[in-house]
Amino acid sequence: MAIISVLIGILIIVVVGAICFWVIDRFAPDGRLANLLKLLVVLVCLGAIVQRLPVLTY
Repeated sequence: MAIISVLIGILIIVVVGAICFWVIDRFAPDGRLANLLKLLVVLVCLGAIVQRLPVLTY
């Protein structure tokens, strides 16, 4: 049951990241700013996913 919970959490993180990408594409006025914001979103999402992975090892 814990594996399903972790996978649902990871799926939610990916969906929120995709929504953030869409918002950045839609409203960021500068291309360089958009790229930096996208990089920040990727790093935050990866950090959140890595934080949930130790649950799968136990």
